[in-house]
Amino acid sequence: MKASTTNAPIITLDGPGGAGKGTVSMRLAQALGWHLLDSGALYRLVGLAAEHHGVALDNEPALSVLAEHLDVQFLTGKDDLVQVMLEGENVSRELRTERVGGLASQVAALEGVRNALLSRQRDFADLPGLICDGRDMGTVVFPNAPLKIYLTASADERARRRLEQLRSKGVTAKLCDLKNDILERDARDMNRITAPLKPAEDALQLDSTLLSIEQVVEQILAEAKNRGLVS
Repeated sequence: MKASTTNAPIITLDGPGGAGKGTVSMRLAQALGWHLLDSGALYRLVGLAAEHHGVALDNEPALSVLAEHLDVQFLTGKDDLVQVMLEGENVSRELRTERVGGLASQVAALEGVRNALLSRQRDFADLPGLICDGRDMGTVVFPNAPLKIYLTASADERARRRLEQLRSKGVTAKLCDLKNDILERDARDMNRITAPLKPAEDALQLDSTLLSIEQVVEQILAEAKNRGLVS
C-alpha cells in the first residue's frame, strides 16, 4: 500500500448501502485515472476473517487484532475487475453476498476495529487523487477532503436494485426481505456510537432514486471541476 500523500485531491462518497456508491466510485476513478478505496470491502474482510477463524462478532479485542493484521491483497485481473485475496484465497464473490454485508455492518460498529483500519485507509491517499467509497469517509477518515458527497436513495429503490443484481446472478430473493435487511442495516449504521452514518456538514447531498449512474457521475464530475479539483 502506498504511503499517504497529503496534497493528493480526495473525493469522498458516503451513504447507505444500495445507493450506488460502489459503481459511481468506480466510474469516477476510471474517468479521472485516480486511485480507488472501497472501505466497505475492508470491513467485509474483517467480518469474513472473523468467520474463518471462529472469532465472535462481539469480541472486540480479537476483532481489532484481526483488522490490524488483515492479510489482504487487491489484484487487478485481465478483465480489469479487482480480485480480493484474503489469506491467499480469492474471496471476491463471497465478499459481495448479503450475509457478509451483515457481518461487515456488525464489526464496523466496533471502535477498536474502526481505529485499527483508520491508518490503513488513509494510506490510500496518493497522487493523482483518490476516490473513497464508504460510510464515514468524509466525516472521519478524510474530514479535510475538498469534495464530499453523500449519496442516498429510497429504501424501496435500493431493494429493487439489489433484487435485480441478485437475479442477474441467478440468485432468488424476496423484495420485502431485501428491504427489511436494508432498513435494519441503515438503523445499525446510523445509530452506532462510533462513526455513525451521516452526511458531513459540508457534504453535497445527492438522491439517486430517480437518477441513472451516468447522471450521478456527471453531477459529481461537474462539481469537481467547479472546485478546481480536475481540469
